Amino acid sequence: MVDEKELLAKASQPAKEAMRLHPFYRGKIKIVAKCCVRNFDDFAIWYTPGVAAPCKAIHKDKNLVYTYTNKWNTVAVISDGTRVLGLGDIGPEAALPVMEGKALLFKYLGGVDAFPLCLDTKDMEEFIHTVKLLQPSFGGINLEDIAQPKCFEILRRLRKECEIPVWHDDQQGTAAVTLAGLINSLKIVGKKIEKVKIAMVGAGAANISTARMIIAYGANPENIIMCDSKGALHKNRKELKKTHREKWEFCQKTNIEGRTGYIPEVMEGMDVLIALSKSGPGVVKKEWVAKMAKDPIVFACANPIPEIWPWEAKEAGARVIATGRSDFPNQVNNSLGFPGIFRGTLDVQAQTITDEMCIAAAKELAKCAEERGLNEEYVIPSMEEREVFPREAVAVGMEAIRQGIARVKLSKEELYKRASEIIRVAREETESLMKEGFIPLPQEK
Repeated sequence: MVDEKELLAKASQPAKEAMRLHPFYRGKIKIVAKCCVRNFDDFAIWYTPGVAAPCKAIHKDKNLVYTYTNKWNTVAVISDGTRVLGLGDIGPEAALPVMEGKALLFKYLGGVDAFPLCLDTKDMEEFIHTVKLLQPSFGGINLEDIAQPKCFEILRRLRKECEIPVWHDDQQGTAAVTLAGLINSLKIVGKKIEKVKIAMVGAGAANISTARMIIAYGANPENIIMCDSKGALHKNRKELKKTHREKWEFCQKTNIEGRTGYIPEVMEGMDVLIALSKSGPGVVKKEWVAKMAKDPIVFACANPIPEIWPWEAKEAGARVIATGRSDFPNQVNNSLGFPGIFRGTLDVQAQTITDEMCIAAAKELAKCAEERGLNEEYVIPSMEEREVFPREAVAVGMEAIRQGIARVKLSKEELYKRASEIIRVAREETESLMKEGFIPLPQEK
């Protein structure tokens, strides 16, 4: 018998701890030196007058900035705060804790030096212009928590107009990790991706990109039915034609049976539910899961609360259940994707991050879990499996090389050695700072 009160108390604990520890640390990242300072004479090398020499070298050959500075390993995490987690438009200041957390994961999991930048503008052109101005300082751009439909156009424009790789984690990152979990979930239930019927609750950036990626992997678009706040997407939703280009595109190629209605109608008889909508619980109900096909797969990935609690989905007959949270089994979360994907992208200095690179990462994530042994509560690796991230980086880097968009060409062995060492150093630096007391441990409650 499920003790619902106990489960709910456990599920609320991370939020309570967050409110205790965020003011304790007053931020999650800081800048520390990476060069030696043997004595004050070294500042003549790192700053004036010595620094003029690398400045002049870069002036003659701009590409030397990747050799003489940390640009090769830096990413800007940029948001306007208009679509933060499942909280909506809460503004750039309120988005900052998320962007800091992202930067922390970038460093600890991928060895990437990431900086949170929350922009005080909702104007798309101003946002695009600002990001383009930042290019000289960064090796890549991670867009985050931007409302749709403008997030699609922002990504499209920046990928086209920037010299460095730009991606939107809520689109490409979510899609890659969701695909990885889906690949292995289908193995558990013995179904083929080209045959299964997939209900998608939520038609924002995450689910639209997830649909695009799982179709690229082999899903039949005619077997997909997507649902937004007004109901199922179908060919008669002509109001979307002018306002939501991406939704209208899916109205044309999905939902071959022309199903109408809302979430319960969309879910009925479906093999898979991928929910990336608004924070729950109660967005998806037990009785709706019970009316899905045999051995249904339920991905309820809204943050901070899934659309349906995992124990409710299980009681309703779901065979495999995933959420976006780390305190439940099968965490389908961007944190498994962006650190390794950017590690591989930066290591080969790829010009962009393609869907093929993301699919390569998804396949490697799925393979990592399969090698350990799949079961209903383990279809995707956890963040604790440190070998996942360098392996993901290798898959991404090799795909970039294969596609001819890498400025640096390395072998699989070289990429793995490089990524593993960078990630090892990042983790051991944190552990060393904790051991020496420079990162104080919080007192027990």
